[in-house]
Amino acid sequence: QVQLVESGGGLVQPGGSLRLSCAASGFTLDYYAMGWFRQAPGKEREGVSCDSSSDNRTYYADSVKGRFTISRDNAKNTVYLQMNSLKPEDTAVYYCAADPRTAVSLCHLGYDYWGQGTQVTVSS
Repeated sequence: QVQLVESGGGLVQPGGSLRLSCAASGFTLDYYAMGWFRQAPGKEREGVSCDSSSDNRTYYADSVKGRFTISRDNAKNTVYLQMNSLKPEDTAVYYCAADPRTAVSLCHLGYDYWGQGTQVTVSS
């Protein structure tokens, strides 16, 4: 069955970096849209970065442009989110998600499959 397992979260100081990993099993990344989402306490879940290998589109939320980079290693069936220049407002639970369809709005909340989430805390 489809499974997504995130790792790499933790506590980091402002200005620091983290790399999140999402190991996928039960399907092949090549044909799926993949995304990273986050949810902070008391806030709605939001799309951070998503990409589609079918049409080579990539989306970044304005709040993370220039600081975060999504990438995928199809050979390892793994998606990454490199997060640099982290800010306290980046603190949230980060979720990996996958969807076999590529929507016009790439980073939507209707992805079919979700991981369990990994906590990222940015604090001094």
